[in-house]
Order: sequence, then C-alpha cells, then structure tokens
Amino acid sequence: MKAMILAAGLGTRLRPLTDTIPKPLLTVGGTPLIVWNLLLLRASGIREVIINLHYLGHVIEEAIGDGSRWDMQVRYSHEPTLLGTGGGLKAAGWFFDKQPFLVINGDTLIELDVKALIEFHQTHGGVATLVLRDDPQAAQWGAVESDAQNRILRINGRGMSRADSIGPLVERMFAGVHILHPSVLKDASAGTPFSIIDSYTHALAHGSKIFGFVHGGYWSDIGTVERYAHAQADAEAGLISLFPRTSP
Repeated sequence: MKAMILAAGLGTRLRPLTDTIPKPLLTVGGTPLIVWNLLLLRASGIREVIINLHYLGHVIEEAIGDGSRWDMQVRYSHEPTLLGTGGGLKAAGWFFDKQPFLVINGDTLIELDVKALIEFHQTHGGVATLVLRDDPQAAQWGAVESDAQNRILRINGRGMSRADSIGPLVERMFAGVHILHPSVLKDASAGTPFSIIDSYTHALAHGSKIFGFVHGGYWSDIGTVERYAHAQADAEAGLISLFPRTSP
C-alpha cells in the first residue's frame, strides 16, 4: 500500500514558530513531525509515499529529499493554490494506481498499529476506514457517529439518516489517519479546493460503507503552541513510543 502525508497547511495557529519553519518540520524529541510519520509508515512496510506541499514547501522537500535515507521512495505534489484535504488527494490521484491508500496529516503524532489498520480495512471491505478515538470533546472536533459494528453513519451531522442505524450510536473524533479507495473522489472536480469530509459524507448519503478503526494509544495533532509544548513534554517524559508499533 502507498501513503500520502498532508503537509501543505499554513500552520497559522503555531506562529511565530512557523514563520520560517513549516509545521511538519517542527521537532518533537529532536525529530521533525513529518519524519515521525515517515518512520511510522516504514515500520509497517509502507515504502512509497507522496507529500503535498504549499507553504514553505521547498524547505520540506530539501529536508526530506527522495526519502532514500530512510529506505523509502518519496514523491511530491506541489499545490500553488491550497486545495484542502480532499483537493490535495484528488491532485495526487495519479500516484495511487487506482488502489486504496493511507493518508496521515503531517502534523499528527500517533502511536498506531498501521498493519492492524490495513488488515481491518481489507477485512471490512468499505470504501474507506477512518481512525477514530474517544474524546469527551468529540463534538467540538467534529463528531463521527458509528454503530456497534463500527460502521460510520454520519460525520458532523451529515451522511446517513439515524433511522438507518441499528442500535445506539457512539460519537468519536477523527484522528487524521484514514485509508480510502480513489473512487471516493471520483465525483470531485480536479483543481478545486474541498475537504475530504465532504466526499465522505456524500459517499455515506449514497449508501457507501465507511468504517471506523478505534484507536486508544497516544495521539496529538500539534495544532496550537500549547499542544506543541505538551507533545514536547510528553517526549521528554518518555511517554511517546510511536514506532515500531505493528503487528508481528
């Protein structure tokens, strides 16, 4: 399986730290965030990765290069205009050979068994699998509602009708890691900015199956100065052990 790391964002909430350093290159425990993710992917056997770039993209490309220092093959998708999470995936569609692929945010730190996630996706057979986590503030992040079989019905209140569910639903938050088939993006216009959540809710409304893989390990999105400082403290305290974290 191939993967994409989303790294085109502006990092606005982390300024002034990101005035000259793109957010994916901020370090935690002495390692850039994007390298944590490359190593997580490599530990699961994923070697081919594409990274989308916009803000200070040349700095990221110079730092990562072709990925050979980590025994990986890294390509790039340049976005002169930000395309959003969905538009960025659509623009990189040529890389995935019409096969399912994994996506992770370049600013996400997650202790994840990627092999188990891939196996879950293949076993359940949905068009997509989203990594979900329990969080008391799930509604503030954007609630993802799923049933007892981990089938997702709605995201941010959009998707299938509650009448289509069997039994109670659980609200969790999307952790920023997902596997999807490129067909999810088939109705989206190339070169137009949009959120992948729009494609997911459209797919749900039309009966496509999307599942949630529940994650209980370490996670941080490093979205603000405060959360960045917290992640750094976690690393110093030895609370982050992100890889290798895979199935035997």
